[in-house]
Amino acid sequence: MVIKNRKYWQKLIEDLWREKSILWLSGVRRTGKTCLCQSVPGIEYFDCELPRTRRLMEDPESFLSMFKGKRIVLDEIHRLANPSELLKIAADYFPNVKIIATGSSTLGASAKFKDTLTGRKTEMWLTPMITEDLIDFGNTDIMHRLHRGGVPPFFLARKYPERDFQEWLDAYWAKDIQELFRLERRFSFQRFLELLFMQSGGVFEATKFARPCEVSRTTIHNYLSVLEATFVVQVIRPFNTYRTTEIISAPKVYSFDTGFICHYKGWESIRSEDLGLLWEHFVLNEIQARFQKRNLLYWRDKRHHELDFVLQKNSKEMIAVECKWSAEHFDPTSLKAFRHIYNRGQNYVVAHDVQRAYLHEYKGLKVGFVSLDQLISNLKTPIQPPLTADVKS
Repeated sequence: MVIKNRKYWQKLIEDLWREKSILWLSGVRRTGKTCLCQSVPGIEYFDCELPRTRRLMEDPESFLSMFKGKRIVLDEIHRLANPSELLKIAADYFPNVKIIATGSSTLGASAKFKDTLTGRKTEMWLTPMITEDLIDFGNTDIMHRLHRGGVPPFFLARKYPERDFQEWLDAYWAKDIQELFRLERRFSFQRFLELLFMQSGGVFEATKFARPCEVSRTTIHNYLSVLEATFVVQVIRPFNTYRTTEIISAPKVYSFDTGFICHYKGWESIRSEDLGLLWEHFVLNEIQARFQKRNLLYWRDKRHHELDFVLQKNSKEMIAVECKWSAEHFDPTSLKAFRHIYNRGQNYVVAHDVQRAYLHEYKGLKVGFVSLDQLISNLKTPIQPPLTADVKS
């Protein structure tokens, strides 16, 4: 197994360790959590799925005392009888032991785990590959990344890994769903997941899935909660102030990875008309990876004006982000409708073909056209004025 140095994520680990000695690492299976952990300099790896490893940790104090001043990985920590106790002891009595812990999403989300480790840990979400990963993996071809997706083994495979997608789904059902959630009706759950991948990025309506999946609307909502908890889908909820003209409840649901969208849609190659959808997913992944948050919103009104993403800066300012593969495809109509209601905040169009950021004005509405890197930079530290040119139309 070749371990790549994913510099962005390695630096983030080091930064988070400076805040707390315990780092909880989450993310979808096969996104590279184990390899990332093993690539951290000076680290010792423990796989808690192994009985001999679990026996080592039956006495947490004795175990931790062997690693004073060192760095360790506790992978699949949910296999321990009391994982939160071990991490609490480590944080309180062995703060010089730097620990990366990984485990099931249900453990990370459980009330006991959260309460026990409140103020004692930091968290990191390893998403599918971001732009900096493409450099580290030696392939910056964005078309390859969009088609294969950001799961490293699929991205690096010599041939298109068609069977691997089904194997991933089978393993996800067996290890993440059956063991942790005790769900039944494998056919219904997997059918629902496949349909979600096929309509990824669309507005979610539970009733449309109930019949083909042969379950109730309530069960569909339960399935969606499971998929969201395990990071397999991102649920983007609508921004609104409960105006009668706005969509206030229907979320949009995004697949965690573009490769799965292409696979389940049967796209053997990417057509030009597919690029906008895949680029939107890639932008979402990048924003979530860089800011480590899942609370993006979208906006839509009942006249079908829609914005891809809305980031709420504060109670009065909303940042609007539209994703376009090509900047020339941007239509300001929806943004104008949004700004007619919410007139404070910056407007960005993030497009693949923008190299140097520029400003375009549409009858008083200023819109910044930026690359993905420039968008991330501006969201972190807004530049005033944020862009270089001012063009009116």
